[in-house]
Amino acid sequence: MSDDAVSGEPPGDSGADDDAPKSQEVQHQQVSALVPDHVAQGVFSTGAVVLNGPHEFILDFLLRMTRPQQVAARIVLPPPVVPRMIGAIRENLGNYETRFGPVPPAPRPLDQVTPPPQPTPRELYDDLRLADETISGTYANAVMVGHTGTEFSFDFITTFFPRSAVAARVYLAAPNVTRFLESLSHSWDQYQKKIEMARQGQPVDPPTEADPPTEADPSTE
Repeated sequence: MSDDAVSGEPPGDSGADDDAPKSQEVQHQQVSALVPDHVAQGVFSTGAVVLNGPHEFILDFLLRMTRPQQVAARIVLPPPVVPRMIGAIRENLGNYETRFGPVPPAPRPLDQVTPPPQPTPRELYDDLRLADETISGTYANAVMVGHTGTEFSFDFITTFFPRSAVAARVYLAAPNVTRFLESLSHSWDQYQKKIEMARQGQPVDPPTEADPPTEADPSTE
């Protein structure tokens, strides 16, 4: 299991000058993060869409076995968390393969010669149900990744003083994690390219970009 420590700056510190501004850097350990009752059970996802803007990444975890298809969880991450999450997923995939062997590919129907074409983000979201309570997303500034032989778990954590807490918990079937990692890595690469173009004064594409969805079962289309 991998975790990521992030520092915060809560108020309060001792100093010689009582009138001076006070701050203290605190290191939080996610292994002791509080897990609220309404988060503990988690949600299952059959795939994910990754979007990025200038100041955040949005991970929409989908549930596509139902009609209408829906966003089971929307997670909002600050950009610095994304490469650490990529590293944690890679580490867990390596540990998985050491213990269980190669991650099995997602099964496809026997009569399907080639994968179906992926919808554009606009086409995808036209068919998705995004509940009012989900549309603003759940913020997290750290991620803990774990796995069993059949699924991977993602604990999205806030490291606010005085205690870290799990804001959302999401499960993905093991065969879908490799595709999710590819989408996340591709989105991070695109984000870095846009940042570099902006630094050089070059025109940048619209601020939001999405990768194709990761699906647990293409036959559910």
